[in-house]
Amino acid sequence: MPATTLFPIGAVLIAIISYVYPALLSPFGVAIMPLLGVVMLSMGMTLRPENFLDILTRPRVIALGIGLQFLLMPLFGFLVGNLLGLSETLLIGMVLVGSSPSGTASNVICYLAKADVALSITMTTLSTVLAVVLTPLLTWLYIGERVPVPVADMMLDIFLIILLPVTVGVLVNHYFSRHLHLVKHYFPYLSVVAIILIIGIIVAMTQPDLPKVALPVVAAVFWHNVLGLAGGYFLSRLFRQDEKTSRTIAIEVGMQNSGLAVALAQTYFTPLAALPGALFSIWHNITGSILAGYWARKTEETPARDFD
Repeated sequence: MPATTLFPIGAVLIAIISYVYPALLSPFGVAIMPLLGVVMLSMGMTLRPENFLDILTRPRVIALGIGLQFLLMPLFGFLVGNLLGLSETLLIGMVLVGSSPSGTASNVICYLAKADVALSITMTTLSTVLAVVLTPLLTWLYIGERVPVPVADMMLDIFLIILLPVTVGVLVNHYFSRHLHLVKHYFPYLSVVAIILIIGIIVAMTQPDLPKVALPVVAAVFWHNVLGLAGGYFLSRLFRQDEKTSRTIAIEVGMQNSGLAVALAQTYFTPLAALPGALFSIWHNITGSILAGYWARKTEETPARDFD
């Protein structure tokens, strides 16, 4: 079963189990950071040093995609959270999701959508690197007047749990790729298992509050994701990008590394602030898969028409 199919099923199942039996996973909050490190190490094992050099070949397109990523998603998270009247704690979670880099599943979704996979990998890589600085700064920009945001500490943690594991993974893949070819296809499944466990832990830790907040948070996550996908696509077309590029940017903008948002929320704020990230992890894979299927069928039926 493909990892993108396994993930939503496993995430929903573990969410249900964790809600009914919270004692199973609620004591493991301290494992969230290491589990995210495993996810990022697995991501690094799929990258090559050339992915970083690809930035030099398409600077304008990549700058557009990264700009939309870090401009639209924090803004949408903040606006949606306020418009739906979320509590301050949940608003923190929405902003953290919006301020995070592209999600690791976006590359697979781009492949399924017949988008530009090379561009997707490059954008995911660059946004992950930039997140060390931008995620804490954007979080401070949007919610710093309401709650203290430990920017320096967050930067250090993001470096340790995001950039360092990715770098180690890239180096291992570069120097030992020949020895890993038999097991490399298992890395996406390792990532899926780690993220599923993170979701289960957060659901278990927030179980007493879920009946009161589940519906508004689900609505907020839905609109945040949809606005990101739509904004990424239509603004790319407005900037006269072709269909394939616009699909790629839409997916990169709309699919977040919500595992990072969960880890930061649980570490620096409260477990409840991690709930939007946990739900986003499930939802963006569902919408991404649906959108990929639609675009793939559309491409097969009628070749995409680009601007002149």
